[in-house]
Amino acid sequence: MTQAYPLQFKPEMKERIWGGRALEQFGLELPDGAIGEGWMIGDHPNGTTKVMNGSLAGLGLDEIRERYGREFFGTKGYVENGRFPLLIKLLDCNDDLSIQVHPTDSYEKLPKGELGKTEMWYILAAEPGAKIIYGLKEGVDRPALAAAIEEGRVMDCLQEVPVEAGDAFYIPAGTVHALCAGVVVAEIQQNSDTTYRVFDYNRPGLDGKLRELHVEDSLNVTAYEGAGASRMKTDGIGGNEWLAIAESPYFIVEKGLVRAPWKLTTTTESFVILVIAEGSGTLSWDGGKQDVKAGECFLLPASLGGYELDGHLTVLRSVTP
Repeated sequence: MTQAYPLQFKPEMKERIWGGRALEQFGLELPDGAIGEGWMIGDHPNGTTKVMNGSLAGLGLDEIRERYGREFFGTKGYVENGRFPLLIKLLDCNDDLSIQVHPTDSYEKLPKGELGKTEMWYILAAEPGAKIIYGLKEGVDRPALAAAIEEGRVMDCLQEVPVEAGDAFYIPAGTVHALCAGVVVAEIQQNSDTTYRVFDYNRPGLDGKLRELHVEDSLNVTAYEGAGASRMKTDGIGGNEWLAIAESPYFIVEKGLVRAPWKLTTTTESFVILVIAEGSGTLSWDGGKQDVKAGECFLLPASLGGYELDGHLTVLRSVTP
């Protein structure tokens, strides 16, 4: 049995038409170009992250899964012959993302091997006046949305929501949504890379051509009566206490403010993912201690047991329910 310790991964950076350079503020190494996504913890054909600390350095998350399975992922976090259940990203939205919607696991036209995509956003930073697209306006049904897409006026059907740092959004599959320019976001989602584009502002992609739209799939998977999306302001919590900010069948995400040494523990049921949203401090466990700072993400194996956070930190903690 391997001595469990918090795993940190080398991010997989993704160039996106809407990306920028904002992830450099976290001390992350960015390749050239407009970097929109940092896949911080991923086990997917389009991006598998490799451990960069400790005795397991160099192993991909897929290899960790194959070697340590239930011991590291937990009885609820490990799926036989299945990939790691979550995908953790940091997003730099230097421009508007396409208007999009994600399918559920049961959509019959899912690409082979793919899952649906329920996700949540935590706003790390937002420029003044920043907003997102979040759901359809009241009364928009399939014929109305189809006509609006056809006639180039889909924006008339969508709700715009102003955002600021600390806002949390739960986005179940079927919710039409888009991040807009001027936000940096932590995204915790099902391990899926399936997105259906409703509208993309008629702009060319990185290759100079218009990006593909998926109108029929989008109309099929949109939840016209609502999918249970919810949002909240997350300020007002005290030090060393957790606030649940997103709950789904795939993940529970809580926000905590570390203001004094805080003793915590994993359980045998689930791994713990820690996303350091703000500040700096330390993460210690039986056998080790490490400095942590904003922008870093850690996978704590289910078998880790006790650990302690200290310093002045805002932390997002995710587990499988």
